[in-house]
Amino acid sequence: MDLRNRLGRVALDRPAVLLVTAAGATRERLAVEAELARRRWPRASGPAAADLVAFAGAPAPAGDDDWAERLWNGVPAPKARVRVRDPEHAAHALEHGRMALLVGAGTQGRQEQREPAGHERHDADGEHPPQHDGHTASGRSEHDGHTTSGPSEHDGHGHDAHQDHGGSHAGTDQGHHGHGGSHPGTDHDHHGHHMGGAILGLPMAERADDRDGLRLDRLHVPLGPALPDWPAGLVVRTELQGDVVQRASVEALVPPRSSRPAFWSEPWIRSAAGAPVTVGEAARRRCAAHLDSVGRFLAVAGWRDPAAVARRARDQVLGGASVADLRSGLRTLTRRVRRSWTLRWLTSGVGVLSSAQAQRYGVTGPALLADGDAYDRLLVWLEEIDRAVDACGDRSPLASHALNGPRGRIAPEAPASRTLVDVLPVLLEGTEFACARLVVASLDPDLDELAPQHARGGHAHG
Repeated sequence: MDLRNRLGRVALDRPAVLLVTAAGATRERLAVEAELARRRWPRASGPAAADLVAFAGAPAPAGDDDWAERLWNGVPAPKARVRVRDPEHAAHALEHGRMALLVGAGTQGRQEQREPAGHERHDADGEHPPQHDGHTASGRSEHDGHTTSGPSEHDGHGHDAHQDHGGSHAGTDQGHHGHGGSHPGTDHDHHGHHMGGAILGLPMAERADDRDGLRLDRLHVPLGPALPDWPAGLVVRTELQGDVVQRASVEALVPPRSSRPAFWSEPWIRSAAGAPVTVGEAARRRCAAHLDSVGRFLAVAGWRDPAAVARRARDQVLGGASVADLRSGLRTLTRRVRRSWTLRWLTSGVGVLSSAQAQRYGVTGPALLADGDAYDRLLVWLEEIDRAVDACGDRSPLASHALNGPRGRIAPEAPASRTLVDVLPVLLEGTEFACARLVVASLDPDLDELAPQHARGGHAHG
């Protein structure tokens, strides 16, 4: 018992972190990702694999669905969660979460040692915990049966932490609603679309004609808003027949208002408001924005090592690295990505968006210039990264240039990312479900642009 507890504490010293980002919290996300890379903590792919949940910003609810709380309930104990609402507090919040996990694991171990053999443990509400194979599940390695949760929820502002005693089983609740992103194949939309009734609370699939005239099951499977490498605040609701997306709709979970401009578009927004901004400052932000998108795209495509290189380069660009240092490292990355025939084969023909179709939807920026599929959009990002690096030292004023940000034209009344969100259903319908996330990653809409700006003194502040 003591050995198991010690091994659990060693494992929790480098917890697997599930990063959940709210729309409008790009600054906080970048700070958390940089701190995770510095600490070399692993990233969890979903709630079931997480020890620590880090919420960047305040998650917006999807109607009456408190998806953030359901995601938390799907994390096995011992567990902890922190909220980062200020980039400067990311390191402190993560450290607090690590310490809370260690304390929680020690408390759980001592509780188990005090219980006599054969004694059935009860949770805080006096209910019997789930049992497996005739014994009470306990310990990190047997996470499916935990009924106690470790502390704590910690606010990134440095406020006091609160112990979480509402431990719960990750079971059917998480599988019922796919917003958490951990079990998309078992989730069905509960809006009355299914016709077959329900068995044990799970809705049956409905039947409908597919594109070949066959009557197949139609499943309602939402994607987002808490998937790894996914646009913050985006929910895509799909209807599947077999492995093909028959219909798709999108929902943007954005805050009602924001007191600061979208991070990636900030230099152009400030310039439009009359603030002095140089071409080099804007080029640095464009380069970092595209590296962020490239990192997500490569991660979704399964190419993790170059994705990590892209993120490190992004942090170096934002950290003010010299143009010479950036140029050598980035050209190595872009050359490696361009030369990958496997990546080209994997992404060619996925999410084709012609320039004519893009113009009909008002799409601007890289998605319009690419005039093609997901791979073509990736190549445009790489080309703009190369050009932006060369312009990082330009001190001429940005006001004399066109206001085109990383996603396209900067227009508060018609954000570039709004058009990318609007065109998503068209590109997803008829696509194989396995390619759906590649389509989204190749557009990478920034939902921070969609939040109404709450003016302070006449304009938004960064």
